[in-house]
Amino acid sequence: MIPIQKLKGIKILIIDDEPNILEFLAMGLLNEGFEVQTAPDGMAGITLAKQFHPHIIILDIMMPGMDGFEVCRMLKKLEQVSIIMLTAKDDVEDRVKGLRTGADDYMAKPFSFEELLARIYARVRNQFPHLLEEVTVGPLRVDDRRKEILFHDKALELSPTEYELLKFMILNQGLVLSKSMILDKVWGYDFVGDDNIVEVYIRSLREKLGDKEHRLIRTLRGAGYRMDLL
Repeated sequence: MIPIQKLKGIKILIIDDEPNILEFLAMGLLNEGFEVQTAPDGMAGITLAKQFHPHIIILDIMMPGMDGFEVCRMLKKLEQVSIIMLTAKDDVEDRVKGLRTGADDYMAKPFSFEELLARIYARVRNQFPHLLEEVTVGPLRVDDRRKEILFHDKALELSPTEYELLKFMILNQGLVLSKSMILDKVWGYDFVGDDNIVEVYIRSLREKLGDKEHRLIRTLRGAGYRMDLL
Protein backbone atom coordinates (compact mmCIF):
# COMPACT_ATOMS: atom_id res chain seq x y z
CA MET A 1 0.00 0.00 0.00
CA ILE A 2 1.05 3.60 -0.51
CA PRO A 3 1.67 5.42 2.80
CA ILE A 4 1.01 9.15 2.55
CA GLN A 5 1.24 11.29 5.64
CA LYS A 6 -0.14 14.64 6.76
CA LEU A 7 -3.25 14.46 4.60
CA LYS A 8 -5.15 17.06 6.65
CA GLY A 9 -8.29 14.94 7.04
CA ILE A 10 -9.15 13.75 3.55
CA LYS A 11 -12.70 12.37 3.70
CA ILE A 12 -13.86 9.44 1.57
CA LEU A 13 -17.45 8.24 1.20
CA ILE A 14 -18.06 4.74 -0.22
CA ILE A 15 -21.49 4.04 -1.72
CA ASP A 16 -22.04 0.37 -2.62
CA ASP A 17 -24.78 -2.19 -1.97
CA GLU A 18 -22.28 -5.04 -1.46
CA PRO A 19 -21.41 -5.34 2.28
CA ASN A 20 -18.15 -7.15 1.54
CA ILE A 21 -16.96 -4.34 -0.73
CA LEU A 22 -17.91 -1.70 1.84
CA GLU A 23 -16.06 -3.50 4.62
CA PHE A 24 -12.97 -4.23 2.52
CA LEU A 25 -12.60 -0.68 1.21
CA ALA A 26 -13.44 0.99 4.51
CA MET A 27 -10.86 -1.07 6.41
CA GLY A 28 -8.16 -0.50 3.80
CA LEU A 29 -8.74 3.25 3.52
CA LEU A 30 -8.94 3.72 7.30
CA ASN A 31 -5.57 1.99 7.58
CA GLU A 32 -4.21 4.52 5.07
CA GLY A 33 -5.23 7.40 7.35
CA PHE A 34 -8.40 8.60 5.59
CA GLU A 35 -11.65 9.55 7.29
CA VAL A 36 -14.18 7.06 5.88
CA GLN A 37 -17.97 6.75 5.87
CA THR A 38 -20.07 4.15 4.03
CA ALA A 39 -23.59 4.01 2.60
CA PRO A 40 -25.46 0.94 1.26
CA ASP A 41 -27.52 2.73 -1.42
CA GLY A 42 -27.84 5.93 -3.40
CA MET A 43 -30.31 7.84 -1.24
CA ALA A 44 -28.39 7.03 1.94
CA GLY A 45 -25.21 8.15 0.18
CA ILE A 46 -26.68 11.49 -0.87
CA THR A 47 -27.97 12.13 2.66
CA LEU A 48 -24.64 11.22 4.21
CA ALA A 49 -22.70 13.35 1.70
CA LYS A 50 -24.64 16.44 2.84
CA GLN A 51 -23.53 15.79 6.42
CA PHE A 52 -20.03 14.36 5.90
CA HIS A 53 -18.84 16.65 3.06
CA PRO A 54 -16.41 14.12 1.52
CA HIS A 55 -13.55 15.03 -0.80
CA ILE A 56 -13.69 11.69 -2.66
CA ILE A 57 -16.69 9.43 -3.31
CA ILE A 58 -16.24 5.84 -4.48
CA LEU A 59 -19.53 5.07 -6.16
CA ASP A 60 -20.98 1.81 -7.46
CA ILE A 61 -23.22 1.95 -10.54
CA MET A 62 -25.35 -1.19 -10.21
CA MET A 63 -27.44 -0.55 -7.09
CA PRO A 64 -31.13 -1.18 -6.40
CA GLY A 65 -33.42 1.83 -6.63
CA MET A 66 -31.38 4.85 -7.71
CA ASP A 67 -28.42 3.78 -9.85
CA GLY A 68 -24.95 5.26 -9.67
CA PHE A 69 -25.42 7.49 -12.70
CA GLU A 70 -28.33 9.35 -11.08
CA VAL A 71 -26.54 9.48 -7.72
CA CYS A 72 -23.47 10.96 -9.44
CA ARG A 73 -25.58 13.58 -11.21
CA MET A 74 -27.22 14.67 -7.95
CA LEU A 75 -24.00 14.68 -5.93
CA LYS A 76 -22.26 16.91 -8.45
CA LYS A 77 -25.03 19.48 -7.96
CA LEU A 78 -24.75 19.34 -4.17
CA GLU A 79 -21.07 18.98 -3.39
CA GLN A 80 -17.64 19.95 -4.66
CA VAL A 81 -16.42 16.38 -4.75
CA SER A 82 -14.36 14.00 -6.87
CA ILE A 83 -16.21 10.82 -7.85
CA ILE A 84 -14.56 7.52 -8.76
CA MET A 85 -17.05 5.05 -10.23
CA LEU A 86 -16.33 1.49 -9.16
CA THR A 87 -18.47 -1.09 -10.91
CA ALA A 88 -18.70 -4.54 -12.45
CA LYS A 89 -19.55 -2.93 -15.79
CA ASP A 90 -16.62 -2.19 -18.08
CA ASP A 91 -18.39 -1.34 -21.33
CA VAL A 92 -17.22 1.77 -23.17
CA GLU A 93 -20.81 3.02 -23.21
CA ASP A 94 -21.01 2.85 -19.41
CA ARG A 95 -17.66 4.60 -18.98
CA VAL A 96 -18.72 7.40 -21.30
CA LYS A 97 -22.10 7.75 -19.57
CA GLY A 98 -20.42 7.86 -16.16
CA LEU A 99 -17.99 10.57 -17.23
CA ARG A 100 -20.79 12.59 -18.84
CA THR A 101 -22.81 12.53 -15.62
CA GLY A 102 -19.85 14.03 -13.77
CA ALA A 103 -17.63 11.13 -12.68
CA ASP A 104 -13.94 12.03 -12.49
CA ASP A 105 -12.56 8.52 -12.87
CA TYR A 106 -13.75 4.98 -13.55
CA MET A 107 -12.59 1.55 -12.35
CA ALA A 108 -14.04 -1.90 -13.04
CA LYS A 109 -14.37 -4.77 -10.58
CA PRO A 110 -12.35 -6.79 -9.80
CA PHE A 111 -9.85 -4.08 -8.96
CA SER A 112 -6.44 -3.61 -7.39
CA PHE A 113 -6.59 -1.74 -4.08
CA GLU A 114 -3.15 -0.26 -4.80
CA GLU A 115 -4.38 1.14 -8.12
CA LEU A 116 -7.46 2.56 -6.43
CA LEU A 117 -5.19 4.30 -3.90
CA ALA A 118 -3.08 5.74 -6.70
CA ARG A 119 -6.20 7.07 -8.41
CA ILE A 120 -7.47 8.56 -5.13
CA TYR A 121 -4.18 10.42 -4.63
CA ALA A 122 -4.25 11.59 -8.24
CA ARG A 123 -7.75 13.02 -7.73
CA VAL A 124 -6.68 14.74 -4.50
CA ARG A 125 -3.63 16.18 -6.23
CA ASN A 126 -5.73 17.54 -9.09
CA GLN A 127 -8.72 18.85 -7.14
CA PHE A 128 -7.53 19.36 -3.55
CA PRO A 129 -3.78 20.08 -3.78
CA HIS A 130 -3.86 22.16 -0.58
CA LEU A 131 -4.42 18.90 1.33
CA LEU A 132 -1.06 17.53 0.21
CA GLU A 133 1.39 20.02 1.68
CA GLU A 134 3.62 17.16 2.85
CA VAL A 135 3.56 13.69 1.34
CA THR A 136 5.61 10.59 2.12
CA VAL A 137 5.69 7.71 -0.34
CA GLY A 138 8.23 4.99 0.38
CA PRO A 139 11.69 6.60 0.79
CA LEU A 140 10.62 9.95 -0.69
CA ARG A 141 9.03 12.90 1.11
CA VAL A 142 7.60 15.93 -0.69
CA ASP A 143 7.37 19.17 1.30
CA ASP A 144 5.53 21.50 -1.04
CA ARG A 145 5.73 24.44 1.34
CA ARG A 146 9.54 24.35 1.19
CA LYS A 147 9.59 23.13 -2.45
CA GLU A 148 11.83 20.32 -1.26
CA ILE A 149 11.97 16.57 -1.82
CA LEU A 150 13.88 14.32 0.58
CA PHE A 151 15.19 10.88 -0.35
CA HIS A 152 15.92 8.72 2.71
CA ASP A 153 15.68 11.94 4.76
CA LYS A 154 18.31 13.74 2.67
CA ALA A 155 17.25 16.74 0.57
CA LEU A 156 17.79 16.34 -3.17
CA GLU A 157 19.36 19.18 -5.15
CA LEU A 158 16.70 19.78 -7.79
CA SER A 159 15.99 22.48 -10.34
CA PRO A 160 12.43 23.89 -10.27
CA THR A 161 11.46 21.70 -13.24
CA GLU A 162 13.06 18.60 -11.73
CA TYR A 163 11.13 19.27 -8.53
CA GLU A 164 7.80 19.54 -10.35
CA LEU A 165 8.49 16.44 -12.44
CA LEU A 166 9.54 14.29 -9.48
CA LYS A 167 6.61 15.54 -7.39
CA PHE A 168 4.19 14.70 -10.23
CA MET A 169 5.62 11.19 -10.51
CA ILE A 170 5.55 10.61 -6.74
CA LEU A 171 1.94 11.71 -6.40
CA ASN A 172 1.01 9.41 -9.29
CA GLN A 173 3.21 6.50 -8.22
CA GLY A 174 2.08 3.20 -9.65
CA LEU A 175 0.39 4.78 -12.68
CA VAL A 176 1.81 4.81 -16.20
CA LEU A 177 2.57 8.39 -17.26
CA SER A 178 3.00 9.07 -20.97
CA LYS A 179 5.39 11.70 -22.29
CA SER A 180 2.48 13.83 -23.48
CA MET A 181 0.85 13.68 -20.05
CA ILE A 182 4.10 14.67 -18.34
CA LEU A 183 4.67 17.54 -20.76
CA ASP A 184 1.11 18.80 -20.21
CA LYS A 185 1.25 18.64 -16.40
CA VAL A 186 4.87 19.74 -15.82
CA TRP A 187 5.80 21.94 -18.77
CA GLY A 188 2.30 23.16 -19.64
CA TYR A 189 -0.18 22.47 -22.41
CA ASP A 190 1.37 25.18 -24.63
CA PHE A 191 4.87 23.62 -24.64
CA VAL A 192 6.14 23.45 -28.22
CA GLY A 193 9.62 21.95 -27.76
CA ASP A 194 10.95 18.43 -28.37
CA ASP A 195 9.28 15.78 -26.19
CA ASN A 196 12.72 14.16 -25.75
CA ILE A 197 13.26 16.74 -23.02
CA VAL A 198 11.31 14.39 -20.77
CA GLU A 199 13.95 11.68 -21.29
CA VAL A 200 16.68 14.17 -20.39
CA TYR A 201 15.01 15.11 -17.11
CA ILE A 202 14.16 11.49 -16.28
CA ARG A 203 17.83 10.60 -16.77
CA SER A 204 18.86 13.43 -14.45
CA LEU A 205 16.40 12.33 -11.75
CA ARG A 206 17.64 8.76 -11.96
CA GLU A 207 21.19 9.95 -11.42
CA LYS A 208 20.21 12.00 -8.37
CA LEU A 209 18.23 9.09 -6.94
CA GLY A 210 21.03 6.59 -7.64
CA ASP A 211 18.55 4.65 -9.74
CA LYS A 212 21.05 3.01 -12.10
CA GLU A 213 18.91 -0.10 -12.60
CA HIS A 214 15.71 1.93 -13.19
CA ARG A 215 13.89 0.28 -10.30
CA LEU A 216 12.38 3.52 -8.97
CA ILE A 217 11.54 5.11 -12.32
CA ARG A 218 10.69 2.41 -14.83
CA THR A 219 10.46 2.85 -18.59
CA LEU A 220 7.55 1.12 -20.27
CA ARG A 221 8.39 1.11 -23.96
CA GLY A 222 5.71 2.71 -26.08
CA ALA A 223 3.72 3.75 -23.00
CA GLY A 224 5.79 6.07 -20.81
CA TYR A 225 7.17 5.91 -17.28
CA ARG A 226 5.99 4.51 -13.97
CA MET A 227 7.33 5.27 -10.51
CA ASP A 228 7.55 2.19 -8.28
CA LEU A 229 8.38 3.12 -4.71
CA LEU A 230 7.16 0.09 -2.74
